[in-house]
Amino acid sequence: MGLIGMFAFLQVYSVQAILPVLITDFSATEVQAGMVVGATILAIAIMSPFLGMLSDAVGRKVFIVGALLFLAIPTALIAQSPSIGWMGVWRFLQGFSVPGITVVTIAYIGEEFEGRAVTELMSFYVSGSVLGGFMGRFLLGHLHELIGWRAGYYVMAAMTLLGALWVTKMLPASRQFVANPNFRSAIQTLGEHLVNRYVVTACLLGACVLFSLVGCFTFINLHLADTPYELSTGALANIFAVYLIGVIITPLSTTLLRRFGSARTVRVAVVVSMLGVLLTLVAPLWGVVIGLAVMSSGVFITQSATISYIAVNVKKGRSLASGLYYMGYYAGGTLGAWLGGITYARGQWSLTVWLLLFVQVLALMIASFGMIKTKSKAA
Repeated sequence: MGLIGMFAFLQVYSVQAILPVLITDFSATEVQAGMVVGATILAIAIMSPFLGMLSDAVGRKVFIVGALLFLAIPTALIAQSPSIGWMGVWRFLQGFSVPGITVVTIAYIGEEFEGRAVTELMSFYVSGSVLGGFMGRFLLGHLHELIGWRAGYYVMAAMTLLGALWVTKMLPASRQFVANPNFRSAIQTLGEHLVNRYVVTACLLGACVLFSLVGCFTFINLHLADTPYELSTGALANIFAVYLIGVIITPLSTTLLRRFGSARTVRVAVVVSMLGVLLTLVAPLWGVVIGLAVMSSGVFITQSATISYIAVNVKKGRSLASGLYYMGYYAGGTLGAWLGGITYARGQWSLTVWLLLFVQVLALMIASFGMIKTKSKAA
């Protein structure tokens, strides 16, 4: 589960490490650069519910493998991009396949396992996704310095193909999956989810979480590439090593969930994340790095708790519920890329920080008043 999460997110945020280069190469604006990140996220938001419904009818493993195979195609085509606009098109097509991995994997875990195993496997899946987010940025940043970002994307496409072959061989076939090809039933389930407090709260919280993460880790690159830091793409890629803290922190969040429940865990994690964002305003580079580490740790714990909240409390139409969650989650990320670009263009990093804090206050309110304050059933 951890490695599936890694392959799913290897491509999603990789472009963040080379944003300063793209602005120079394509004579692009901050908003255009942000929307190159947002293009993939927007496609994921659009496709998540539909691929969840389709997976309920077709199956789990075939979807995950097929999505990884498709993902390699636009990844390779990015290398041929003649403009920032075409790069956005290929990035958008990348996002079409990601929900076939993410949404379906969460449904697979919810069906094949129960109790404590669900919470633990979810935390490993999130850890893998964190690792993939780091690896994508880290590899592309250093590949650009070695062979250029265009050739680097060919390498990334090859890695995705290897991931598809690995999942084909290693992932056990579903045993508990029951096909539901009835479209009318799926629409009825969709209507039930739209008024389900568990699902709606998780979707809103997820939107705030990814808004913060995308807004922070997209535009901190432009901030650190500018004076007084003037970091290279390789140095920017190294900054993303703070993501690795999330690989360790997320499995440990299982203990917090068992002891305090989802609602309390999320509230504490959001406050921690807010403190991290404020720390990025510290002038020395080491202060910025510590701030990013603290901020991302809070976000990863929030994400793990929110996904477990759905897996434990939603029993019917799990992949559709996961799809709706990811729709809200990635819609928030798209807004983070767009509004973050506008904010950064007007007030640089200091104004962007205040935008992120505003969204995190919203997340705190949602967790405080929206989440049902009970301990996780997985306990």
